[in-house]
Amino acid sequence: METVGLGGSCHWCTEAVFRSLKGVVEVDQGWLSAQEHQALSEGILLRFDPARIDLFTLIQIHLYTHSCTSNHALRHRYRSAVYAFSPDQQRAAQVCLKALQPEFEQPILTQALRFDAFEPSRHEIQDYFYSNPHKPFCQMRISPKLSILLNQFSDQLDDHKRHVLEQLPVESKGRDIQ
Repeated sequence: METVGLGGSCHWCTEAVFRSLKGVVEVDQGWLSAQEHQALSEGILLRFDPARIDLFTLIQIHLYTHSCTSNHALRHRYRSAVYAFSPDQQRAAQVCLKALQPEFEQPILTQALRFDAFEPSRHEIQDYFYSNPHKPFCQMRISPKLSILLNQFSDQLDDHKRHVLEQLPVESKGRDIQ
């Protein structure tokens, strides 16, 4: 198993996206910092089986499910980053980001940073989407990101989560993501 951190939008959103994938065995949401940026930012830590899903695919999904090219006003809270756990993983993430840039019209702002620290969110809000899929926030903010998974990365979906994603309301499909 490997561990990597990801940040870019709210941790509830990012957590739901990565809990939906085959090969991802554990996701913890909370606040991460990097050696290069000590300030905490929302994100997730995930453990994955590289024989079932590789780092390139994880980064590709991450870029498509948050606003990786937008330097919006909340970027300090939602740092767009891959938090690497070793120099080799950081270099691999940098290679992935460079290889994926041609898929986007604007420059990707996502950085490959060295993981420093993680503070988990309260237990009560872990697995927020799959515990509360019909709450307004889930429908308005998380469901559009999960629709991207269903439409663009369906081959990467965990079979147990696919059923939930196929039940997403039609109006959430195609909305802009943050």
